[in-house]
Amino acid sequence: MAISLVSVILFVGFSLRLSNLGGVNGLSMGYYLMSCPFVDPIVKNTVNRALQNDPTLAAALIRMHFHDCFVEGCDGSVLIDSTRDNMAEKDSPANLSLRGYELIDGIKEQLESQCPGVVSCADIVAMAARDAVFWAGGPFYDIPKGRKDGSRSRIEDTANLPSPFFNASQLINTFAQRGFTVQQMVALSGAHTLGVARCVSFKDRLDGEDPLLSPNFGRTLARTCSNGDNAVQPFDTTAASFDNVYYNALSRGAGVLFSDQALFASPRTRGIVGAYVMNQALFFLDFQQAIIKMGLLDVKEGYRGQVRRNCRRVN
Repeated sequence: MAISLVSVILFVGFSLRLSNLGGVNGLSMGYYLMSCPFVDPIVKNTVNRALQNDPTLAAALIRMHFHDCFVEGCDGSVLIDSTRDNMAEKDSPANLSLRGYELIDGIKEQLESQCPGVVSCADIVAMAARDAVFWAGGPFYDIPKGRKDGSRSRIEDTANLPSPFFNASQLINTFAQRGFTVQQMVALSGAHTLGVARCVSFKDRLDGEDPLLSPNFGRTLARTCSNGDNAVQPFDTTAASFDNVYYNALSRGAGVLFSDQALFASPRTRGIVGAYVMNQALFFLDFQQAIIKMGLLDVKEGYRGQVRRNCRRVN
């Protein structure tokens, strides 16, 4: 993908601010400089090859990072398989549509062969999401590294994930509990500029009771759902490109999920949506800052975490 001038400017400015911070929650930009110096190119090249074969994985990798960080912090817990004694996060209804586990496994295998026991699964997920954003045309940013992997992954913990049926106030409150401002919540919601939603996540809007659903767009969603619960509807008209078209869709009443359209319906968030419609660079900057902040949620250090040898199970 070509590097846009806006992306480079945003990256340079924000990287300088990050480097001035030094360590953040025990993380640092050069965490693997001596122990695994090729970690970034290995992750980037593997992600890029996968996305060339399947561009839809970009949305999946970003979503995986979000679902990991919002439950127990950014600790790779979403990757752990269920066992006879424990139903893990990935088997929650909210996570059944997650994809990209095999890609993370492949990156982990390469890194274990180069520098065994060094790079955490949590860092791999965060780096893969970073590279997916840029590959799809979004802002180029780097992240501090050094996250450790958690050992807890329970299905009941996924109740903390925001629902596609939330209104704006519910979204604001849910993100505020994790330390995000209203503007950061709206910026992170812009990750829906990539990917699709399954009918099962929006078919309830078609019962005639949704005041936010325009008749024209309702017919579009109804046609999609005529193909079954697993039929998919792109979030916007450029579903493989990271841009501000998602916000344009909201301003036209074409938000796919109730929680999407709620951002334009609420006076608390409508102005932010409008600002992103007018200024893609502003969206990129705010998204960049918000996703880096998200990657710092409840980072596990020292005895609180481990570096899993296999991302699917605890050591």
